[in-house]
Amino acid sequence: MEREQVVHDLLDGCAIAVVRARDASLVERAAEALLEGGVRILEITMTVPGAIDVIHRCSTIPGTLLGAGTVLTADDVKRCADAGAQFIVSPAFCPDVIDAAKRLDLVTVPGAMTPTEVLDGWRAGADFVKIFPASRLGPAFLSDVLAPFPTVRLAPTGGLTAENAADYLRAGASLLGFGSWLVNQSAMEAGDFAQIAQRARTLHDRITDFREARHG
Repeated sequence: MEREQVVHDLLDGCAIAVVRARDASLVERAAEALLEGGVRILEITMTVPGAIDVIHRCSTIPGTLLGAGTVLTADDVKRCADAGAQFIVSPAFCPDVIDAAKRLDLVTVPGAMTPTEVLDGWRAGADFVKIFPASRLGPAFLSDVLAPFPTVRLAPTGGLTAENAADYLRAGASLLGFGSWLVNQSAMEAGDFAQIAQRARTLHDRITDFREARHG
């Protein structure tokens, strides 16, 4: 898939499920539960045991748009791309990661916590800039940053739920990252994938309702 199409699909889907797991065998079942609930964008972090193999397996699940998270080196960008990742997410601004992803025509999402970091990431060629940890900064931070940088696509991540998703969208977020609220490790380890599917469904409905209300 071409980079511009991935950007389009990320904007369309809006919600990224950030998957962290202590047991790699649970990730595919979580992915299927998320799809069942209407969330098709997955970010599998490099902290998952055997993350590259997990990314490869999940890349074969029909309907999934797959990315790799917590990517810190250019070498890992190549490994993730070979495994099937279509976008690359980092917790901080890593110029070599952005450069490597651009060479491979992958979408890049570096992390930032200050206006300077946001601008540095955007100028380096990022497609989105992740605001992390979003819960420490709040929705108002996004609208404040977008005032001088209106063209930057911001992707708040950390502490987001279905309850506050609309607040971040209203503040100007282009993309939302959902971690432990959506892909709860305790639920996965207990085999409660129905909870994950239900939360995905709730989230999908909230985002749909927000968009319909905004566009009248």
